[in-house]
Amino acid sequence: MAARLVVLASGAGTTLQAILDAIAQPGFDAAVVAVGTDRHDTGAQRRAEAVGVPVFTVRLEDHGDRAAFNAATAERIAGFAPDLLVLAGYMKILDRQVIARFPTVNTHPSLLPAFPGAHAVRDALAAGVKVSGVTVHWVDEGVDTGPIIAQQAVPVEPADTEATLRDRIQGVERGLFVTTIGAIVRSGNLSGAAVAGVHVQEES
Repeated sequence: MAARLVVLASGAGTTLQAILDAIAQPGFDAAVVAVGTDRHDTGAQRRAEAVGVPVFTVRLEDHGDRAAFNAATAERIAGFAPDLLVLAGYMKILDRQVIARFPTVNTHPSLLPAFPGAHAVRDALAAGVKVSGVTVHWVDEGVDTGPIIAQQAVPVEPADTEATLRDRIQGVERGLFVTTIGAIVRSGNLSGAAVAGVHVQEES
């Protein structure tokens, strides 16, 4: 039986689209059963609707505090009984009401544990590193502190700006994320441990 994925996204939905394209291929063994957003009328919402995937929206401003927002988000996710929760450019921090309830996987635009947080690409450039990259990791209650599943390096070019480096990292990110999700669902490993067949790649 195909693994049930709920994908949370906040923006244009390019990573979501990569996942939708991948699951349409024979043998991927997963289905996106719902897409959740934190605001209305996003590109992610439109991409999901275009292929008939249900969409739900839970907005922080509609709730009294973050705890109530997280509780509402968890309940909407639970209604679709996912095997795996996938964060695809989702810009809200989720607490244990969500994270402890659903195995959750995310990507981050650096080689963690280097440069966690919201400004990873900017921080890498400011530090003058020669190599950055992307990390796929399980989500825990910290900020980008969950167990690492897979990484791929992206060289930093001398003329890179934050925009150019981010674009190159995102180009790598989509492929690595899709490959890793496929490995997770085929392994049946939703415990937050390492996944066989997915490993650190030293070069892009």
